[in-house]
Amino acid sequence: MENENTTVEQIEITKEITYTKIYSSRAIWGFSIFFSSIFGGILLMQNLRDTGRKKEGNLILIYSIIFTILTIYIVNLPEKPISNGAFLCNLIGGGILSYYFQKKYFPNEESYEKKTIWKPLIISILVTMPFIWALIYSM
Repeated sequence: MENENTTVEQIEITKEITYTKIYSSRAIWGFSIFFSSIFGGILLMQNLRDTGRKKEGNLILIYSIIFTILTIYIVNLPEKPISNGAFLCNLIGGGILSYYFQKKYFPNEESYEKKTIWKPLIISILVTMPFIWALIYSM
């Protein structure tokens, strides 16, 4: 009886891996560094939702929002904001998302097919461009 349950679980895991595409750890880390932790968090959230873990995906989204708010606060804490501080915080946030949470929820990540990053990349650029233009023209 126990062997039957184990076999059913193995079949379910195999089906999940075979049919589900996810964003890679490198994609999550890269989006976190170059945009912010919230962008990497959204990619990881999407991975979790695609594999049926909506609750965990929502928790990752909340974590990435809180981490992004903390980053903004830490960077703007000194009288003269430190631009390298944002990069460092994004590096740490991306590392936590990709090398802790991604590995925790997808320990066999290499068995999943990888999603392309073009769609999230275009969306991320479109979202950040108004902020960059505002910074340029406010000086």
